[in-house]
Amino acid sequence: MYDPPACLHPELEAAEGARLLMPNRFQTFLRLSAGPTALLVPAAALLGVMGMLATVTSQAPSGGTAGTPRYVDVADAAGLTFVHRHSPTSEKHYPESVPGGVAVFDYNADGRPDIFFSNGAEVPGLTKNGDPYANRLYRNDGGMKFTDVTAAAGVTGVGYAMGAAAADYDNDGHVDLFVAGVARNQLLHNRGDGTFEDVTDRAGIGSGEWAAAAGWFDYDQDSRLDLLVVNYVRWSAKGGRFCGDQARGVRIYCHPRYFEGLPNRLYRNRGDGRFEDVSVPSGIAKHVGKGMSVAFADYDHDGDIDAFVTNDTVPNFLFRNNGDGTFGDSALVAGVAVPESGRPISGMGVDFQDYDNDGWEDIHLTGISGETFPLFRNDSRTRPGTFVEATASSGLGRLSARLSGWCSVFVDVDNDGAKDLFTANSHPNDRIERSEATGWQQPNSLFINDGQGHFRDATTESGMGEAVAVHRGCAVADFDADGRSDIVVLVLGGRPELWHNETRTDNAWLTVRLAGTRSNRDGIGARVSIGDQVRVMTTAAGYASSSHAGAHFGLGNAAGPVTVRVEWPSGGKQVVEKVGPNRVVEIKEEK
Repeated sequence: MYDPPACLHPELEAAEGARLLMPNRFQTFLRLSAGPTALLVPAAALLGVMGMLATVTSQAPSGGTAGTPRYVDVADAAGLTFVHRHSPTSEKHYPESVPGGVAVFDYNADGRPDIFFSNGAEVPGLTKNGDPYANRLYRNDGGMKFTDVTAAAGVTGVGYAMGAAAADYDNDGHVDLFVAGVARNQLLHNRGDGTFEDVTDRAGIGSGEWAAAAGWFDYDQDSRLDLLVVNYVRWSAKGGRFCGDQARGVRIYCHPRYFEGLPNRLYRNRGDGRFEDVSVPSGIAKHVGKGMSVAFADYDHDGDIDAFVTNDTVPNFLFRNNGDGTFGDSALVAGVAVPESGRPISGMGVDFQDYDNDGWEDIHLTGISGETFPLFRNDSRTRPGTFVEATASSGLGRLSARLSGWCSVFVDVDNDGAKDLFTANSHPNDRIERSEATGWQQPNSLFINDGQGHFRDATTESGMGEAVAVHRGCAVADFDADGRSDIVVLVLGGRPELWHNETRTDNAWLTVRLAGTRSNRDGIGARVSIGDQVRVMTTAAGYASSSHAGAHFGLGNAAGPVTVRVEWPSGGKQVVEKVGPNRVVEIKEEK
């Protein structure tokens, strides 16, 4: 069990168990304003004026109109000079079209979220020959500025990397990183001194299969995070099929139906730095799919965390946790294996959160043009353990019919208390314009939630509509600590996008971070709620990506302190009252 380090002045802990934002691990601070020049003041100076918290609101940026979502791509100015290398060839080797992922996490514990990008390798050899193929880690220096620390941190990587998953798997207070790849996986242990150690072999993590993504969760409730590796298809550079019009010499990437699927892998954390492959005894291995991404939630509220895996052109998996170390696929019974059409789609990215604030976690995933982006509303309040498709009724069917999406994340962009939806878009076929009225390069999409179960397309008005590219993975964090959620996107074969949220709003907000004691250190799997809003604490969201930045809540025009409720993976329930808005708060699990 891990006991988080106490604050330098533990008597200053506020709000009955909650700790306010810690820019470093030695002193507790309150943030007096939410703008880029926010003032940090020691908490002791303010504990006597907790009643004044009701007057603290986020600073509205200049420009735009009230309530209008506004994003600006600041990647170049921020110093994100990374260029993704997917090594396209005339042979159209399948891995070239599928990468890659992003992970956002605070690798050096300075209170600022950093950015990791997976990168490709030479094809067909799948080797990283030289610096251009290195994975990239950018340290957040504050003020929306980043520095490349890849070499110093030791995260250059191996092989053709695809996805990334961040979490503190050994409960030592330092966030570790798993990198999924084509035939080569890598587990990087955070030493806590700004560097990582490759412990893949020592930990017992296997390679050899094409892993597209992965996610951390504590499936057996032993306070140690386990690892679910999402495998895609069997592929070999030898004897590749010619797909396209051979007579005209027009070659395209082959359809997934030409490749054999793979089972996923489940690794149980033994607690001694090693993992045990329990794919077979857990029941995970008997389900063969073409996995792309994973998201976690206790969808039936039975106390055990479940996993949803998107599959490419075959039915999705909903691995229901039986609570005895085994899983069963409940996707068909629950109504999420395929959309109402009855046909599997090209399932890509996924998020598993409660979009309609009814207390039950819902599922959104992306597909390609003509398939729409399915939205499954959890109907467990009336029919336990089931979902109903809300793609059409929510408006997303019409809005996404001509789009092809990869990443999908629920994010409250205007802090009004309703989770909006961001998708990173691009068609998988780089020659799709020859056969369909759509493009390979596409803008991302921003769909605004009206709080009544409907979405509207705000892509153009937000400023995202002109950024046409081959988008893949994405991650969400408040990179400049102004209370608004920013979004980073990997671009296949190009430079990333860093979308700075400049939405003009006076809405309040709160970001909750957890420190487990009886549960895992990150509190992954906990349900955090404020009023009727619920967020599952997770780092697995999007496409092959990971967001380790706490649970962000928009509080609308609620100006006063709020009550935060936490249902921990250990089974404990904790209520923290009188938490002031417009800040990051850490809640330590009661022993």
